[in-house]
Amino acid sequence: MPTRIDPVVDEQTDQQTDDVTETSEPVVAHIVRTEAGESAAAKVLEARINGTPLEALCGHVWVPARDPRSLPMCQACKEIYELYRSVNDGLSDRPVD
Repeated sequence: MPTRIDPVVDEQTDQQTDDVTETSEPVVAHIVRTEAGESAAAKVLEARINGTPLEALCGHVWVPARDPRSLPMCQACKEIYELYRSVNDGLSDRPVD
């Protein structure tokens, strides 16, 4: 009779290997880079509809897919925006449109 080898399954090991390790950047709301006179809200809406990528002030490129109001603000975008605001009197306290 031939020897039969059955795989041994360790449920604890299988459970650990099934865990997904998140290696991507944390999910945050970015401030979209716009040109003078361009509406950030309109640019984001268009990108969501068409699936086109946007570039944030921090350089991150993404295709918007969620409501950014429910996410924490990207610290790098916030710092860059505040720097722009300090040298340009025309910027509002908070990035809106």
